[in-house]
Amino acid sequence: MIRWRLWALTAALPVLLAASGPVRAAEPLKLRIAWAVVPAQLTSVLFEKKDLLRHYGKSYTVEAIHFRGSTPQITALAAGELDLAALAYSSFALAIQNAHMNDLRVVSDLYQDGVPGYYSNQDMVRPDGAIKRIEDLKGKVVATNAIGGAVDIAAKVMLLRHGLETPRDYQLIEVAFPNMVSALEGKKVDMIEIGTPYSIVAKKEGKAVSLFDVGQAMGPTQLTVWATREPFIKAHRAALVDFFEDVQTMLHWYLDPKNRDEGIRIVAAFTKEPTADFADWLFTKSDYYRDPDARPNLTAMQNNIDTQRKLGLLNIDIDVKKYADLSLVDDAAKRKH
Repeated sequence: MIRWRLWALTAALPVLLAASGPVRAAEPLKLRIAWAVVPAQLTSVLFEKKDLLRHYGKSYTVEAIHFRGSTPQITALAAGELDLAALAYSSFALAIQNAHMNDLRVVSDLYQDGVPGYYSNQDMVRPDGAIKRIEDLKGKVVATNAIGGAVDIAAKVMLLRHGLETPRDYQLIEVAFPNMVSALEGKKVDMIEIGTPYSIVAKKEGKAVSLFDVGQAMGPTQLTVWATREPFIKAHRAALVDFFEDVQTMLHWYLDPKNRDEGIRIVAAFTKEPTADFADWLFTKSDYYRDPDARPNLTAMQNNIDTQRKLGLLNIDIDVKKYADLSLVDDAAKRKH
């Protein structure tokens, strides 16, 4: 009787499976990815041309989540509300020091600042104002997009070299990038720490001039990286390599001069700004440097964090290579080269 029942079940199994329809494949991994500003960070426009992407919708999808800067992303990453954070070198270090995220890993480049021949984030003042030297900022108000972010740390480094320390010598407040120029014009702040496209447009329109830049403060700077936690890499390694293969495909596409006009139109459509705001600099050497294979400059990042430490803006030594896993971008690049 037992044998007969087993035989009947085995015989009926194909019929039952056919009746229930085809077996569904596993759902693609939804990657929750942070971004702060476009086009410095291309995250929000990297996946516009899905016809070029081999793996989107198959092994992964993307939910892009906006943050004012990199430091608020530490909390989201720690709480499991974010998978890939766009962390500045400074906030990456603070996540290890303050949040004790010892499993945090640098996995790719987003963009670099202060690379010779390329653009650097600006610290700008009113062209007709009283601030002519860094020392003139004593008693003044400085605007940053996120306290503790890379641009903020660079400004703190430069001002410390000139004897100015916050909050003793100047006030530091947070202002979103799109609102900075109007805050400067309205004399609500005396200096703004600002990047593209706002810095370029402000200079072109005569609304702000540069006092110094991040490159002068920090040298070559790994300004922003994608970072995630080691358990997430181990759990989703195959999908992440697929993801970075598509990222590299699109970086090569955007950085190819023959695609520049279309790339500018995509960025302009996303930001709802005129293409003229991007036409003379985006995806040229007047833009930030981006590694085409998304490989970060760990040497620069180590130097940036060491500078942060030497000036008392960080309390611990951090060996960047210990907190890096470049195997994802390297494995993805092997498929393309």
